[in-house]
Amino acid sequence: MGECCGCGKTLDVAAMQARHRRVLWIVLLVNLATYALMVAAAGYSHSSSLLSGALDNLGDAATYALSLAVVGAGLVAKARVALFKGLLILAAALVVAAQIGWRLLHPEVPLFASMGLAALLNLAANAACLWLLTPYRNDDINLASAWECSRNDLYEGASVLLAAGLVALFGAGWPDLLVAVALLVLFLRSALRVLRSAWGELRSARLLAS
Repeated sequence: MGECCGCGKTLDVAAMQARHRRVLWIVLLVNLATYALMVAAAGYSHSSSLLSGALDNLGDAATYALSLAVVGAGLVAKARVALFKGLLILAAALVVAAQIGWRLLHPEVPLFASMGLAALLNLAANAACLWLLTPYRNDDINLASAWECSRNDLYEGASVLLAAGLVALFGAGWPDLLVAVALLVLFLRSALRVLRSAWGELRSARLLAS
């Protein structure tokens, strides 16, 4: 009887891990596609906020790939990967800061039509990814950090769409830069939150292992 219960638990864990892998593959491919879209649109539109969003999507694609690599791994491995994810978000924030600085030195008005269309498509993709990840966000730190990245994407998508509307309304480039600064703050806060959580999990896992 006990052995049957043990087999049932093993099957449940295997099924959960299979679901984790499936959803991570989907959001990984979606983020790679939106990254390519955003880079092309940012170059065409001369938009800092679009480029910031593109870099965020690329970082998230790397995050989901790392999450896939540690599905079924131990607590220490998952905590280490979560720590690395936090560093990736921090790196994205630094790139955004550099982009903002460059745009301040080379100001121009983005093309709001192409900027808005790309932002709208990106927002729809981000919402779909968040919806897919939400049922698994409390399963472990691996999926929790992936969900955190996806939630940031939703904020980012809505912010860039707002920037496109404000650029169209005012005929100026400052809304684009303003949203890029807001995204920078969001990335920094998210990086600190993920790093703090991952460090706590890593310490707890090491104490359990010792």
